[in-house]
Amino acid sequence: MLNQPDSAKVFEALGESTRRAIIDRLSRGPTSVSALAEPLGVTLAAVLQHVQVLEQASLVTSRKVGRVRTCSLDQTGLRVAESWIAERRAAMEQKLDRLGEVLGE
Repeated sequence: MLNQPDSAKVFEALGESTRRAIIDRLSRGPTSVSALAEPLGVTLAAVLQHVQVLEQASLVTSRKVGRVRTCSLDQTGLRVAESWIAERRAAMEQKLDRLGEVLGE
């Protein structure tokens, strides 16, 4: 079984606007690194560095066929972020429910 990324690594990767733009683009389907670089106005080398960070956080996978590297979303990292958010939401809802009970007394 592959190691699950920790939430800190996932949110660190998502903390940079270019990487969020890459995730946004990949949410519409797989694409090449060169196609990712075009609207971002950055070099292929820069996009590759961002892709590596996203791969380490299990947010993106890539594969190279010939001279073309194609990237896709990896649901693993997204599930980690979703779980972290859900846990915090549940804790806050419990606190708000308790506050409602206290105020209702």
